[in-house]
Parts: sequence; structure tokens; C-alpha cells
Amino acid sequence: MATPTFLQLYLRSCEAADFGSLRLVMVGAEKLPERLATAFEEKFGIRPAEGYGCTECSPVVTGNTHDFRAAGLRQVGSRRGSIGRPLPGVSVRIVAPDTGAPMAVGRSGLLLVRGPNVMRGYLGQPEKTAEVLRDGWYVTGDIAALDEEGFLQITDRLSRFSKIGGEMVPHVRVEEKLHEAAGATETTFAVCGVPDPKKGERLAVLHTLPEDRIEAILLKLPQLGLPNLWIPRATHFFRVDALPRLASGKMDLRSIRDLAMRLSTEPEISQ
Repeated sequence: MATPTFLQLYLRSCEAADFGSLRLVMVGAEKLPERLATAFEEKFGIRPAEGYGCTECSPVVTGNTHDFRAAGLRQVGSRRGSIGRPLPGVSVRIVAPDTGAPMAVGRSGLLLVRGPNVMRGYLGQPEKTAEVLRDGWYVTGDIAALDEEGFLQITDRLSRFSKIGGEMVPHVRVEEKLHEAAGATETTFAVCGVPDPKKGERLAVLHTLPEDRIEAILLKLPQLGLPNLWIPRATHFFRVDALPRLASGKMDLRSIRDLAMRLSTEPEISQ
């Protein structure tokens, strides 16, 4: 059991033989980038499987696993790019974030979870509890899609969208394209939204690349296949020594936004 952040450490620090006896590598806590899963598989000969959960769900909701085989039967247990199927006894629902209406198979929406694993509430905080529990369903705050075979795919956090000129722009999609352009397996870019007087918000990008490398990435921006509105301006890229992280190794999104806010308002880049 690990997180994508720890897989990056293993890629740098471990030899292939160190993981020679492993049959299953399960990761969670943050999205597993395809580039990282492929790099790990190429070095250690085993592809990480992704799961999903949260503290309020005790904490596991879904997971990929090995295929199940029996006489005349084979049930696929995993699917690349997905977080797997719900655990036995756990139900999931995909709804429109604004109306709560059920979304069709394959369409992204807000992920709700119901089951014996879901918490009864936040201790002594009835108002906060009412915000996330609706008729027994826990509102995860994640945007996901459910395919025809019951596999879930997380596309983003509801909080990780920017509303730019009236359009919802997903931060994770932009991050994935930037990492693809850089050929990076480690987390090198962090995208967040900062206020903009004309469009409401704009994208800011923190990165750890040398300036000569970021210049090459900027030249590739128009070829990344992103809508023009999703492409951050070159003046909104800010180099940092390290991206802020929590003790768990996950990205510290609050600190990232605070840092981006500060950097984007400095006099030399606010013009």
C-alpha cells in the first residue's frame, strides 16, 4: 500500500530486485498519473493498481484487484485509468453537481457514496455534517464517471476547477498535459486558480523546472490539445524550489494556492 508520491521515491531510490516478491501494489490518497504507473511498471515489472477512499468512508470505497477466475468464468478485476469497483456492500452514485440529477453512464458528475462504511457524522458539528450527508449518501466532493462495467474514474476534485469567463476549467487536466509535455514522471507542476478582475479567475502554475526547460514547455503550450481558455499564460508560471506537500505526501493545495496568490501579485509580474 502506498501513494503516488512514495512511488516516485521508490523509482529514484530502489532497485528492481527490491520489489521482486510483490504480487500487488495498491496506491491511493491522490490520483495515479499514467506516466508514473508506466514508469513504475517498466522498472519493477508490476503495474500499480489504484484505489479510492476517504476518512469519512472508513476509509476505502473502491479498488482494482486481480481478475477472478473459476471454471468457465473470468471476471476482470482492474481497468487502467480507473479507481476500480466499489467494495461489496458499498453503493456509488454520479449526479449533476448543481441539481443532484443522476448522470448517464460515462458522464462525469459529483460522486456520492452510501454503505455501512460511511460515517454517522462529524462529532459535535451538525451543520458541517448536513453539508456532506444527504439522505444517507456521503458527498465526496470528487468529480467521477462510472462506466458500463462498474469501474469508476476520478476526473478531478470539485474544488479543483476554476471558473474562467463562465467556463469550468479542470486543474488536473491541465497538469497532466504539462507533465506530458515535460516528459516528467515526478510531480513537477501544480495548477491552481487565482482571482482575475476581467474573467473572475485565471490559472497559475507552480513548477520546479529550470528556466531553460520551462521555456521549451511554453513553446509547446499551443500544441497540447487544450482549449485556448485552458492554457495558462507564460507570465503565470512561477518557479519554486519544491511544491508544498502535506505530511502524508499529498499536494498541499491550500499552501499551493496561497503561494501562487503571493507570487502572482508581486509588482514585477502583476503588470
